[in-house]
Amino acid sequence: MNMKGIKGFFSSIATTQGIVAVVIAVVLCAVVLFFGKKFGKPMSTKTVVAIGIGAALYAALSALSIPIGPNTTFRLAIILLPIFGAFFGPTAGFLVGFIGHALNDAFLGGNVWWSWVFMSAMLGFFGGFVRLDRRFDPLNGVCTKVHMLSMYIWSAVGMAAGSLMAYFGDVYLYGEPAEKLFIQVTLANISNLVVIFVIGIPAIGLIAKSRSKSKGLVKED
Repeated sequence: MNMKGIKGFFSSIATTQGIVAVVIAVVLCAVVLFFGKKFGKPMSTKTVVAIGIGAALYAALSALSIPIGPNTTFRLAIILLPIFGAFFGPTAGFLVGFIGHALNDAFLGGNVWWSWVFMSAMLGFFGGFVRLDRRFDPLNGVCTKVHMLSMYIWSAVGMAAGSLMAYFGDVYLYGEPAEKLFIQVTLANISNLVVIFVIGIPAIGLIAKSRSKSKGLVKED
């Protein structure tokens, strides 16, 4: 099982779709890291560790899914993407979704469906854009109503971007019928919207609130 998954992962990278996907991922991450370093936000060791943990968790938890349509499932694991994006930034959110989704596909299906990997990656990527506001710091209890609204808006943008990449990737790289893709993308977005808007983003707010209270207790002591 493990060897089949490893073989499937690397053989999928060697395909045309895999090469295109990896090139896009490398360029996107390089651009974000460049500007992050330029504006005083280089990637830390803690972020690298978080990416590894997040990708492993996302891959494992994605195995717990409920079919809702043709090759489309409801996954609670989606909540990890905005959380890791919000806590560690766009690059971390992107890589957690990209690597985690690819590993899940490889180990459960034997090959990676790269266009849909970007659906997860975009959710994590745009989920980290709330950190453009330097005041946002949920791990230290700083998460205002404006930050919450920002997370909802950026998550919607991530869904739109991920949908476009999944749709056009499937149609033009895999030759899938457009009608089928419309149904899949619609069902995936409904599922993702429920998980992210109802569970994921509120969870970030609750974590920030609990961290704020714990800091207050420490100060009082």
